[in-house]
Amino acid sequence: MLSADTLTRIALDLQRGNSHRERFEQLIQSVRQLFRSDASALLRYNRGTFIPLAIDGLSPDVMGRRFLVSEHPRLEAIARAGDVVRFPPDSDLPDPYDSLIARLDHLHVHACMGIPLLSEEVLIGALTIDGLNPSQFDGFDDQDLGVIGALASAALANALLLEQMASDPHGTANPPVRQIAAATGEGEMIGTSAAMQQLRSEIGVVAGTDLNVLILGETGTGKELIARAVHAGSARRASPLVYLNCAALPESVAESELFGHVKGAFTGAIHNRTGKFELAHQGTLFLDEIGELPLSLQAKLLRVLQYGDLQRIGDDSQRKVDVRVIAATNKDLKAETVTGQFRADLYHRLSVFPLHAPSLREHCEDIPLLTGFFLERWRGTMGLNTLSIDQDTLEALAARPWHGNVRELEHVLRRAAVLARAEQGEKAVIHEHHICPGDRQPVAGHAPLAAQPENLREMSLKDATDAFQRTMISKAVDDCDGNWAGAARRLALNPGNLHRLALRLGLK
Repeated sequence: MLSADTLTRIALDLQRGNSHRERFEQLIQSVRQLFRSDASALLRYNRGTFIPLAIDGLSPDVMGRRFLVSEHPRLEAIARAGDVVRFPPDSDLPDPYDSLIARLDHLHVHACMGIPLLSEEVLIGALTIDGLNPSQFDGFDDQDLGVIGALASAALANALLLEQMASDPHGTANPPVRQIAAATGEGEMIGTSAAMQQLRSEIGVVAGTDLNVLILGETGTGKELIARAVHAGSARRASPLVYLNCAALPESVAESELFGHVKGAFTGAIHNRTGKFELAHQGTLFLDEIGELPLSLQAKLLRVLQYGDLQRIGDDSQRKVDVRVIAATNKDLKAETVTGQFRADLYHRLSVFPLHAPSLREHCEDIPLLTGFFLERWRGTMGLNTLSIDQDTLEALAARPWHGNVRELEHVLRRAAVLARAEQGEKAVIHEHHICPGDRQPVAGHAPLAAQPENLREMSLKDATDAFQRTMISKAVDDCDGNWAGAARRLALNPGNLHRLALRLGLK
């Protein structure tokens, strides 16, 4: 039975610290000291997913992982139990932390417990505790664990409430928006660095307004994710967020894409077409790579922004639209207004509230979290029991320049995961030789391959072809300073075809 002094100390520990993160970490430290555990984690539950808030004894990339309950039987058992769960030391259920405990390649027979965290009988999280000694926790009864769970539940529920009040003081947001963060999937911005916290803060400031936003940043920094976050935090979130890549539009069809056309307006116009602005009515239009928009269309775009009306091609009537515009570019548009490549009046209309998308070099401390996020997502899609990364290799990733930013990191890790699976099977660990297979110099006179011949033997033809195409496209984009239209010309591809290929390959 836990003493009153011990419980008082833990309760006081949960009141210390300047942030929820510090208090959660203090809780995990208290758990380690109390149970002599080798690994523990505090997880938040959100729509079928457990999200780590604090960990001890686990690889740092665990903080970026998003554990789908349906894919992890032990976590599913904890989520369904409603009370303390003790797993037999020789349980056949796979452990979600297998290969993720620091300095341990594989979890054999071990002690494992889980405590569901409830608020008003609703699951809000879990506390997991692991020990390498199978009898590690035999001296603690379920009542002790229940008390610890109650303290952790209260701390987590309080944190959720305070976060909700801070992000939505008037209580107007939909429930999903009021969560600490997105649950999982494509739309979450991963990172706890100062740069990412600053970005989230700025998004919080501008999202609730109706100002136009210009997102500035290098290629591969996640500008579309920022646009989605702005839209999700706005009063327009129930209306559509419409996406248009300006670089993928041939000038001959760009006006029709933006503003629409009527039947018979030109050869091939056999039906009326609704443009992106009308599709985004009462919602948000995201214009990616706005710097590629032809000058001839910039004046027409400016009119829509100024007066809220547009004219379909071939139509004499004006149509009113209510649209918020978020634009993004990797160009220096301010400099281009001086050279006449971009209209100054349009630039000022778009850049009412600029947001800076930090390069990966500006928040390299988030690389472990990003790595964990990608690996856990691919583990399921690749049919692997475990997919992890060697700690030395994880540390080495932070030393790379990452000119392609998060997108480059994602592609490097995806290729490494394919190679590791081919080499090791269902329990794959990424090592440095999987990360750097293409770092050797290519033979003179030949195009660089995405992987060396010995690695190609371990890949399917499709994987090897995709890797080669990613390398060629990434190099062309880099050589053109992130200009996709220029990359299309260099690769002798139609810009629209390059855009679709880049989407399929995960380059956009």
